[in-house]
Amino acid sequence: MKITGLDQVQEESVSHNPAIKKRVLLRSHDLPHLTNFAQARFAPGQVAQGHSHADMAEVFFVEAGDGTITVDGQAYPLTPGTCIAIEPGEYHEVANTGAQELILTYFGIRT
Repeated sequence: MKITGLDQVQEESVSHNPAIKKRVLLRSHDLPHLTNFAQARFAPGQVAQGHSHADMAEVFFVEAGDGTITVDGQAYPLTPGTCIAIEPGEYHEVANTGAQELILTYFGIRT
């Protein structure tokens, strides 16, 4: 068992845009197949540049704010309460299109 709170982990940069900050609650060695479980905060206008993962699925849950996730060229709105699952190989980009901070809780699973 492992218990971790957001206030117990240090803020670090998101690899796809170092200006976006995250707090990682669980890492790849904590559970089988898990790559991470984290919360990222996007300031208005910030974008995590488009990318894909060959061997990982990702699940995003919108805690607060508004944004857009573009998956394989199709844009989808991100609003509080929205959950989106990204399959391995799907090219995706996340952008804060709102006036407030966009807060995403997300995890990755190795396939």
